[in-house]
Amino acid sequence: MRSRNVRRAGFAALALALCTPAACGDAHDDGTARPPAALRAAERSTVRAESVRVRSTLSYGKALSLSSDGTLRWHDGVTGHLTIRYTGGTLAAAMRKAGTPSLEARYLPDAYYARMSDTFAERAGGRHWIKYGYADLARGGEGFGTYLKDQMRNTTPNQSVKMLLASGDVRRVGAERVRGVRATHYRGQVRVADLAARDSGLSARELAGLKRQLDQAGVRTETVDLWIDRRNLLVKKVERADTAQGSLVSTAYYRDYGVRVSAEAPPASDTRDFTELARSSKGTAEGR
Repeated sequence: MRSRNVRRAGFAALALALCTPAACGDAHDDGTARPPAALRAAERSTVRAESVRVRSTLSYGKALSLSSDGTLRWHDGVTGHLTIRYTGGTLAAAMRKAGTPSLEARYLPDAYYARMSDTFAERAGGRHWIKYGYADLARGGEGFGTYLKDQMRNTTPNQSVKMLLASGDVRRVGAERVRGVRATHYRGQVRVADLAARDSGLSARELAGLKRQLDQAGVRTETVDLWIDRRNLLVKKVERADTAQGSLVSTAYYRDYGVRVSAEAPPASDTRDFTELARSSKGTAEGR
């Protein structure tokens, strides 16, 4: 039972990471869309800024609600850290059962790390951190691992702008204020499976498997709202989608572009690799 709970908490930490603003999705413009020039300017300005401070909330049906805040940098790979606090839902309950009502997340160019609780460490060989290597995630079945890897590596606000640009369905809503800042509001709809297919490097078989899993999850389209300020920087993002688990609503606020960001891998002596954790827990369960 203890091993099963450790493995469940490890999967929950991965799922929670995919629900933070660090998992907004990657997209590439294929030249067919004619989006507002302002969004292209926003993409360029955001790329040049290289870092940001983010604060967000998320609700996902009955499965999860959370808040997070931290800093991210995207020059030469994604680096940064977020503090994620679980406020409700079944995934949050699994994390609380593991003694982890919140966790520290670190992003490095080759891996994502989740810092669990002392209670978790007692059940996991005395180690607090779980490492999710992107190369390991890419080896998941039917292309879903590669999709997870891409979701976790594309963690920056400019990816949200890219996603809307690539959708080919963008309109200007109007001028509004976001926490006192004047901004222009844009809205569009995104077909998730289509974006996942672009430049993914997946085979036809892997892509079919990925689309099947997305369909089973009920994830087909997302409505994306972006607010761009006078400096052509993204200051707010809202994503909404209907899924098999209920409505997904993610809201993120961005500020302090250019903030200094540093993050380093936790000590190896205090870290368990997720693949090792999953294998050992599975083996224990099968041995019963």
